[in-house]
Amino acid sequence: MIWARPHRSQPSVPNLLAPNLNSRRLSLAVLLLFALLSPCMAEDRNWLEWNELPPLPNELGVAGPFAGVSNNALIVAGGANFPRPVWENDKQWVDQIHVLTQQEGEYVWRDGGKLPRPIAYGASVSTPDGVLCIGGNDAQRTYSDTFLLGWDGEKITTTSCAPLPVPCSYVQAALIDKTVYVACGQEGLGLDSATNKLWAIDLAKLQSGEADAWRSLPALPGPTRAFALVAAQHDGFRNCLYVIGGRRQEEGKTQFLRDVWRFEPIAGEWKQRADAPRVIMAGEAVGSGQSHILVVGGADESNFDKSDVLKDEHPGFPREALCYHTITDTWSSAGSTPENLVTTTAVRWGDAIIVPSGEVRPRVRSPHVWRITSIPSAKSFGMLNYFVLFAYLAAMVGVGVYFARLNKNTDDFFRGGMRIPWWAAGCSIFATMLSSLTFTGIPSKAYAQDWAFAIGNFTIPLVAILAVYGALPFFRRIDATSAYEYLEKRFGSSVRMFASASFALFHTFRMGVVMSLTGLALAIATPLTPMQSVLLMGVLSILYCTMGGIEAVIWTDTIQTFVLLGGAILAISLLISGVDGGMNGFLSVATAESKFNLAHLHWDATATQTALWVVVVGAIAQNISSYTADQAVVQRYMTTPTQTLAARSIWTNAVLSVPATLLFFGIGTALHAFYQSHPEKLDPTITTDQIFPLFIAREIPAGLAGLIVAGIFAAAQSTVSTSMNSTATTIVTDFLKPLNACRTEHGYLNAARICTLLIGIVGTALGLVFADPSIRSLFDAFIQVIGLFMGVLGGLFLLGALTRRANEAGAMIGALVGAAVMFALWRYSSVSGYLFTAIGITVCFVVGYFASSLVPQTSKNLAGLTIYDDGPPVPESPAYE
Repeated sequence: MIWARPHRSQPSVPNLLAPNLNSRRLSLAVLLLFALLSPCMAEDRNWLEWNELPPLPNELGVAGPFAGVSNNALIVAGGANFPRPVWENDKQWVDQIHVLTQQEGEYVWRDGGKLPRPIAYGASVSTPDGVLCIGGNDAQRTYSDTFLLGWDGEKITTTSCAPLPVPCSYVQAALIDKTVYVACGQEGLGLDSATNKLWAIDLAKLQSGEADAWRSLPALPGPTRAFALVAAQHDGFRNCLYVIGGRRQEEGKTQFLRDVWRFEPIAGEWKQRADAPRVIMAGEAVGSGQSHILVVGGADESNFDKSDVLKDEHPGFPREALCYHTITDTWSSAGSTPENLVTTTAVRWGDAIIVPSGEVRPRVRSPHVWRITSIPSAKSFGMLNYFVLFAYLAAMVGVGVYFARLNKNTDDFFRGGMRIPWWAAGCSIFATMLSSLTFTGIPSKAYAQDWAFAIGNFTIPLVAILAVYGALPFFRRIDATSAYEYLEKRFGSSVRMFASASFALFHTFRMGVVMSLTGLALAIATPLTPMQSVLLMGVLSILYCTMGGIEAVIWTDTIQTFVLLGGAILAISLLISGVDGGMNGFLSVATAESKFNLAHLHWDATATQTALWVVVVGAIAQNISSYTADQAVVQRYMTTPTQTLAARSIWTNAVLSVPATLLFFGIGTALHAFYQSHPEKLDPTITTDQIFPLFIAREIPAGLAGLIVAGIFAAAQSTVSTSMNSTATTIVTDFLKPLNACRTEHGYLNAARICTLLIGIVGTALGLVFADPSIRSLFDAFIQVIGLFMGVLGGLFLLGALTRRANEAGAMIGALVGAAVMFALWRYSSVSGYLFTAIGITVCFVVGYFASSLVPQTSKNLAGLTIYDDGPPVPESPAYE
């Protein structure tokens, strides 16, 4: 059966009463758009699906059992109940263990034996070694014992663990990474013994027997409490512990609570969050998706009227599930429930949440076991959106067909015959650097966190100075088609081939990463599956890139720049108009939540809140590598008629990067403000990186949504097509031509097209393999991929340009050591991925420099190959100015 509250997503109503005149004009303009175009509305949907599993073998049911999953089996152990009819003081504690297994698709209960004693109302957590059972009580006393219940497929095994420092019951626990946290509860049998203590234990120390295995952490700042709800969830920066509601007794008076507290394990600090919409106690809370906490049970003060406790007509506990969103700090309804079970433990089992047995009203248990799953929203893209999207995609293929006739040789295919206008080359650099992961990754990063990473993009104009006056003259002077021709002239052929192979490997994997993660983001905005999106991006990019070469890539990049920026401007306008209070509301929310924060001032290179120095150092290193060692960028230097015009293209990208940064980080902040105003529009089934596509799918009018989705496709294809062409360039120029693989120029042109085709096929295949919805941040994943490869390449170029001593053997040693260090950082360290490129450059440069001193080689003519000798002047063609 399905129980849920239907939800219809409606377009936001602009705030026409905003006191700010500009905000009012913006709202009126958006209202006109809504009047002219039909909105893309989500269909009626069910948030939660409740399916009843076989009931607990104990027909009375139990409250306060230990529950969890071990070896893909649900364990329900202990608990307490009352016989029927209920009398005042005949509560019974249970020691039976029940195990629910799946056999040939059927759920079957099996006898798991008995606990060491009848016990209930402790905490339980699923761990890799079994279900950890913590504390609890019986009629006489409260216990501090902890033990693991493991299911080996046939029987239950019980393993004693380090006891709690104090006895505790009516407590809940959660697992974060490899640490178990236990919060609040009662240290005795009376409500007046409630505590606000917080304890933690590392899984590695559970069975160690160490007396001090449990660590005492800062106590909850709020009132002492028992029956609180405890859950672990990500808050946008890191995994945190949340404590919700509960009850306490002071001076004979019971106090029911609704406050919410967040504990940050790394900082060791508590912070109060938004109160729950009603009192919640003795319920079940469990993390759902990447940033929601689902509350599927809970009593309130109305359930403790003793006058009708023993009557069957007692109304029972509230039948409404709630959702708390950790990023926007908001609550919303998750729909009605068929049965509200309290004083039990919600267990995550695969992709579902299991609520086993529990209390349905005071002194009455239920044997029912419920399996809860979140239902993804139905996706309706609409014919108009499809028309806009496919018209755009067809136009991109048309560009490739048009430029195919202009390619007579490899110079045309790889450098566009050096006839590209400077502004088009600049837009191409911009589109290449601003991938689809920027279009979806940066807004989601700003939505979940703040503007700390914006500082990194603001370093682009600074690095552009180095590119214009340092890197550009080098490449124009040697008339390079491949950036790695410089490395052969400076060091030797082995360094050139190593760098070229590294670049080809990097961009092939980069294509797969970009397409797969973009496909995952688009899966929420369109009915296309991630694989269908990957195939669409890959096949179309292969078509126009293989036919049209670099000219097709640059001109499609230029078109894509306008589509991308236009769609982003439209999106932020609609977002701000949908915030309560319009522009003023947007600024108020963003300021109150510190969303405009630009810096985290600390020195920790591993912190989840990335430090300012890490962003600055990392961004400068990444941009230096991109502008000096990335063939995808350097290739644009050689497409304009003169060096002066090439410099203008670099400045064009630098200038565009500043407003684009403000725009995309602004979209993320506006998304946060919009969904804080409308928490009911959030979808617990999506990832954080799908938040912008969610807005596109639900809130953007038809036709315009297709345009913005086209912008995401545009950003992805600009990156993918660039990777295809630049990788084919390095293969033909750095490998085939030195080996004289083809006899004629036309043969090399055909080889270039074949290489482009094959690289596109491999990249698309990787995109299909890499689709991984568990990735928490596209932005972070992409930064790591860049750092793993580009650091060493950047180090080689700086080693060659800034030193006279470095030689071929030393450069190769530096590159190999740098590559090994990069792998070790990625695999074994927690250093921020933002520093990977800087570390790669440093290791390659330092090791290469000193290795060159130890392995001397014959002297080489370095004229024009270092910053110490400009070499012959680069000829200009004023006719092209």
